[in-house]
Amino acid sequence: MELPALVTAAALLEYMFFTLRVGFTRDKYGVDAPATSGHPEWERYFRVQQNTLEQLIVFLPALWIFAMFVSAWIAALIGCAFLGGRIIYYVTYVIDPKARALGFVMGFLANVILLLGGVAGVILKIV
Repeated sequence: MELPALVTAAALLEYMFFTLRVGFTRDKYGVDAPATSGHPEWERYFRVQQNTLEQLIVFLPALWIFAMFVSAWIAALIGCAFLGGRIIYYVTYVIDPKARALGFVMGFLANVILLLGGVAGVILKIV
């Protein structure tokens, strides 16, 4: 289970990076806390952080269910695709929100595969 643990740590570090970018860019764009809107460029950083949080809610449990009931190695590989998708999402969304689709789809599909595969693995263990 070492590989899913590393992917979990990487996902949390990635999220922390996105969170720090939101904090550091508040001053740059003049968005004082606790505001969650303001300069359009700052809002892009904020949306990346928030969308990543929304995706992590599915990703982390799905990763571990898949790892436990299907394959830890495959779970980690799919998890890396999720992480890569989040990086693409971050870069493209900050530049042009309309270009975010590839990164979003990569992360979303990774979540779907992990969740459905994990559920299938659990069902096969029960049956």
